[in-house]
Amino acid sequence: MIAKQKEFTINNLKYIVRSATESDAQNLSEVRLHVDGETENLDREPGEAYIDEAGFKQIIKDDSESMNNLFLVAQANDRIVGFSRLEGSKLKRTSHKVEFGICVLKEYWGYGIGKNLLSESINRADTNNIKKITLNVLETNEKAIELYKKYGFEVEGVLKRDKILSDGNYYNTIVMGRFNG
Repeated sequence: MIAKQKEFTINNLKYIVRSATESDAQNLSEVRLHVDGETENLDREPGEAYIDEAGFKQIIKDDSESMNNLFLVAQANDRIVGFSRLEGSKLKRTSHKVEFGICVLKEYWGYGIGKNLLSESINRADTNNIKKITLNVLETNEKAIELYKKYGFEVEGVLKRDKILSDGNYYNTIVMGRFNG
């Protein structure tokens, strides 16, 4: 799936949301590594499951050739400050659904970047006749859960004691889904 570029201005920050291109690969690698160190809301510790420039180039290439995948970036001040991805399956029985993931640099929280990446992803999925979007979110990420509910996601289940965080405690993962038709 390819998305058209859209411009946003929130709290005097101008940014665009657009499809990722292979020339974004190095910057995406750096942003992903940075975000992993800023929050425990994601699955990874800093440096885990590292994706280098070549890895991102391959993901972007594959996504651009798939009707079920969409890789978006948010760009402000000539740098990527966040990204999201819809990833579908080639299997016929699950070809109607995609999984959503997102990350935004902490410095850019509060500018609606996550909301706009989510909105654009939903619009593209709906346009391409995707019937279900799924996502996983840490139970402590209340702002994200609220946002997902506003966009029609509902809780489908709870993965109990699914993650262990730096405080040594276990936390649940909330499984959410949004249905289209």
